[in-house]
Amino acid sequence: MYRPCAVCPPDERTRWTLDERHETTGDAMPAPTRSPLIGTRRFPVAAPAGHTAAEVAALVDLLTGRRPRTEVVTLGHGRDAASTAAAEAFARAWHARGGQILAVVTWPEEAASWLRPATRFVAGDPDAWVVAGAALGWAQMSRRLRHSTAWDPARTFAFASIGGIETVRLAGPGTLDGLRGARADGGTWRIGRHSITHVGPEAS
Repeated sequence: MYRPCAVCPPDERTRWTLDERHETTGDAMPAPTRSPLIGTRRFPVAAPAGHTAAEVAALVDLLTGRRPRTEVVTLGHGRDAASTAAAEAFARAWHARGGQILAVVTWPEEAASWLRPATRFVAGDPDAWVVAGAALGWAQMSRRLRHSTAWDPARTFAFASIGGIETVRLAGPGTLDGLRGARADGGTWRIGRHSITHVGPEAS
């Protein structure tokens, strides 16, 4: 197995050390300082399930119920078919309510860096961000956002595919605190430290 030695480039050795620590021990450094990259050897890439009409409606309701009023959002999604379809459904519903979409940003599940999509995602300072995607890709993206930008998870709203405990575990403690979203049944969820609170018809 490749292991950078002490004479390797410092950035490479530091990144390897932090990623290996996260993979093997589960330890996570505070969101602003740890490496934004996740080693993917132990995390299979799985496509999310398709969205529902109730989910889209709940997501729009979450946004329109905010104060101050939400008018302009940036929409981000993974590149799989289900996430793309969910983002397109949200865009239609949001435009029908008179809302504006500042930008649409996509990201892969695996890449050498998420800096470019992360930079585009926060550009223009929208009122809120809306996200559809698989756990791994969004965890990678959110870690880069916390590491390199002023992104605020409390101003971010997501589809049910993001609201699983595996997303919280992959992203690490503190990365997604405050992020809210819609459930497939039309209920809602909110991420806190090490937990997800569900509210809705089938919440347990």
